[in-house]
Amino acid sequence: MHTHRSTQRNTLAIVGGESLLGKEIRDLLDTSDLAVNVKLIAADVDSPIIAAGRQEPIVINSLQMADLATARVVILAGSNESSGKAYEQIQGAKPMPVLIDMSGRLEDNPAARLRVPMLEDDGKKQPASITVIPHPAAIALALFLTQLSKAGAIRRSVVEVFEPASERGKAGIDELQKQTVGLLSFQPLPKEVYDAQVSFNLLPKYGSDSPHSLEEIELKIDRHLASLLAGAGNVPMPSLRLIQAPVFHGYSISVWVEFESNPGREAIVRAITLPRIDLRAEDEEPPTNVGVAGQGGITVGAISPDRNEPRAFWFWVVTDNLRISAENAMEVARELL
Repeated sequence: MHTHRSTQRNTLAIVGGESLLGKEIRDLLDTSDLAVNVKLIAADVDSPIIAAGRQEPIVINSLQMADLATARVVILAGSNESSGKAYEQIQGAKPMPVLIDMSGRLEDNPAARLRVPMLEDDGKKQPASITVIPHPAAIALALFLTQLSKAGAIRRSVVEVFEPASERGKAGIDELQKQTVGLLSFQPLPKEVYDAQVSFNLLPKYGSDSPHSLEEIELKIDRHLASLLAGAGNVPMPSLRLIQAPVFHGYSISVWVEFESNPGREAIVRAITLPRIDLRAEDEEPPTNVGVAGQGGITVGAISPDRNEPRAFWFWVVTDNLRISAENAMEVARELL
């Protein structure tokens, strides 16, 4: 990792350096050409922790011990609570660090701006003092629908989003793993995260005692997607449903799109052929959430016409939820540094 001590280098601090998102940012920094000092800060612990680095163990300091005011850029990749504490800590700093919020905690701040650099033209990028990275499913859908609309005017669309356990952080992954082991060994199931059986199951709603709400997450995707599509021209909002899937990582998204008139498969392929979209040909296997782990952008495949509606097509879209969020955060950081 680029932890050089040169005083001429800007400092980038990652609050939540131990989280899944924080680790993804660290991995991208390891392979980037950004010459920065990196401060790793734990989100919700009171003392320093040791984490595995690419070549050697690394120390991640607590938020109480951190001096965020000396950073040029602060990435908020931890919990909502830690993001709020970090924001309070840098109030009054001159100059105040630029914030990249991946938690969504500062979304309602008047200075905040929702941004997806991979959707913006180079000449129209407008850095803000607080940049909020949208929900990864909203990023994937905005990228896909915006490009698809270039094949022909979209009349309406229906989207089913399958949520992975990694969106609930390490706790969500651990609970899914423990539930799977418990079911196979006839042991009681832990339900602290979901308050429901998610292993070998599909959930339209979490249990009433869950600290999370699938309905609120669905509304967040809807809200972020509406903001992103508003700047993309005449692309109508889809009808969207969020479903918790028994998978550890990666979004799978089923998309049904009806055009004003059938553009034909060739026009569709041309429209969604670009570096950020990995398009699978008809004779290739459809993409899977497991297969795209560690890949950037989105992957699209299994394109087929609707047998009952001549103007409609089905699409299967997958993306690495952590990577697509981290990619956009890194693009914002690169603009600033």
